[in-house]
Amino acid sequence: MKNTFGQSVTLTIFGESHGPAVGVVLDGLTPGLPVDEDFIRRQLSRRRPGTAMDTARQEPDHYQILSGVYCGRTTGTPIAIVIPNKDTRSSDYTYGLARPSHADYAAYCKYHGYEDWRGGGHFSGRVTAPLVAAGAICLSALSAAGITVGTHILRCGDAWDRPFSENAAEDIAALQTADFPALSSESARAISDTILRAKENRDSVGGITQTAVCGLPAGVGEPWFDTVESIISHAVFSVGGVKGIEFGSGFSAAGQHGSSFNDPLRMEGERVVTATNHNGGINGGITNGMPVVFQCVVKPTPSIGQIQQTVDFLRGENAQIGVHGRHDPAIIRRVCPVLDSITALALCDLLAQRYGTDCFMKGKWT
Repeated sequence: MKNTFGQSVTLTIFGESHGPAVGVVLDGLTPGLPVDEDFIRRQLSRRRPGTAMDTARQEPDHYQILSGVYCGRTTGTPIAIVIPNKDTRSSDYTYGLARPSHADYAAYCKYHGYEDWRGGGHFSGRVTAPLVAAGAICLSALSAAGITVGTHILRCGDAWDRPFSENAAEDIAALQTADFPALSSESARAISDTILRAKENRDSVGGITQTAVCGLPAGVGEPWFDTVESIISHAVFSVGGVKGIEFGSGFSAAGQHGSSFNDPLRMEGERVVTATNHNGGINGGITNGMPVVFQCVVKPTPSIGQIQQTVDFLRGENAQIGVHGRHDPAIIRRVCPVLDSITALALCDLLAQRYGTDCFMKGKWT
């Protein structure tokens, strides 16, 4: 289905940027899981704009759970979540004047001119808000089973953060309480400065995120076509702005030899571990018990104030455009909780395929 992801645990997303509301339906989770609404609000606040680096659009994100939760626990039926849109300004947009690298023209071609184009419509980053709300429920389910997920900015422009350490679980825990998604305060300042410089130049800047998952059991994944890489990549590429993904050492493997890239195995008590993690915790499309680690390339925000060449596709004429609406000079800060959420959804689906949906209540991988 076009707006639905997953097989055992599924998520359907709906709404447009300047419509009445955006929302999701999360289905397939076992009954009885605790739903921590304070955590949902915290996750939404991580995604919400609120600094000089973000859009001026201010949405309170007062979500409402319409079904699937009773007395603080999942009922096992579909969980419907709606978030009203409160701060829209459609006058900033001109239909037919395509914003370069946006979906304006592509959506017009697909929907034959019937799309809700205001504010980017169904293709706006606004639609990720309910995804984060649903993802918070998935993250809580995983956390209760000893699985944690975290994302930080590895690179923004020319500014870099350090990668996850060998003890990625501690890094993930630190990110949960950090004001900025970076592993060092010096990197946070450098990345912030990079974003603000782009804003001053009426420009935008892209970057690379890094996500780690700790606590996954070995043996998860369904080769050939529903491997861990396949499912996570499918989910991640649904997030607007993501243009590439690599697992573990990724593309750097092209310049290595097997003698340096292979991950030597050893016993650690009764557990099989690897001395390195160049493969990102995955072999043959199946988890090997090490942290799953992947990087995503996030493109610069397409909406910039500088004059660009475009077309008016309604008139069939060449044109120029300088976008003057409310937009992020970099989406990479706000995309981190979105990637946490979509990764958690993908993992819940993979685990449910392997062990059944009741595995989240049992907390056992057998």
